[in-house]
Amino acid sequence: MWAPAAELDKKLNSNHDGSGETTEKEQQEAIEHIDEIQSEIDVLNEQASEEILKIEEKYNKLRQPFFQKRSEAIAKIPNFWVTTFVNHPQVSALLGEEDEAALHYLTRVEVAEFEDIQSGYKIEFYFDENPYFENKVLSKEFHVNESGDASLKSTEIIWKSGKELTKRSSQAPNTGSRKRKYEEPESFFAWFTNHPDADVDELGELIKDDIWPNPLQYYLLPDTDDDDEEEEEEEEEEEEEEEEEEEEGEEEEEEEEEGEEEEEGEEEGEGEEEGEGEEEGEGEEEGEGEEEGEGEEEGEGEEEKKEEEEEGENDDKGEKGEPDDDKGE
Repeated sequence: MWAPAAELDKKLNSNHDGSGETTEKEQQEAIEHIDEIQSEIDVLNEQASEEILKIEEKYNKLRQPFFQKRSEAIAKIPNFWVTTFVNHPQVSALLGEEDEAALHYLTRVEVAEFEDIQSGYKIEFYFDENPYFENKVLSKEFHVNESGDASLKSTEIIWKSGKELTKRSSQAPNTGSRKRKYEEPESFFAWFTNHPDADVDELGELIKDDIWPNPLQYYLLPDTDDDDEEEEEEEEEEEEEEEEEEEEGEEEEEEEEEGEEEEEGEEEGEGEEEGEGEEEGEGEEEGEGEEEGEGEEEGEGEEEKKEEEEEGENDDKGEKGEPDDDKGE
């Protein structure tokens, strides 16, 4: 049941008015009691860890025959392990182009936890004859002693002349791997050298805990580079289609503009022809008017000449008639 409001207020305000406040002694006793309970929980956790460890060791032994059968089946698939490593997003980031080429000769990988699995594990890489190193097997061991100190032990790689990958400052970028978004790393094979910081062996932990339990899941991963290429091709096709559409649109606009210009040109041409026709008509009329004026002037001039000639003839006749009159007299 819910406590009455007055009691709740009293408890909430107990630290302010001093009533109902626990003493320091009572708080200390409560802390000690909590610590005792926590110790009992820790004991149970330790017992659980021991039992889990025994179960892990038991089932680790039971898994070994199946690991062996799996290795025999994997051996029938060319480039299984290099494909698995290349497809793994974190391991892939540690591979250079020449590392990947060397790993094409990798035929088998084995991971063996020690009988006391808390004491460490061993990873072995088996190789065919290859142009890079003489070793047939490269191994790396991770040990933890009773005090919890870690140490590493690995095979010394016997490199063939001019093929020591770990001494090359940078390898050519491998465009065929998903990791190439990052800077080119040091050689993958540098992992087989002994490192002072044995507590940090990320690659070993990835191989043991992530890849080894089920390498098939990474082998079967789709190649993201192929996917990227397909996406790039699709993007290129889309861009080309867009460009074609833009070009078609521009051509249509140009054709429309040309059509409009032609129509305007035709209209202007018709206007000019009409203007020229009117000018020609006016010019013809003016020419006809001038010709008529000239004709009239010429006619008038001829008439004047005729009149002048007639007057001259009359004058001549008058002069001739005067002597005749004298004779009559």
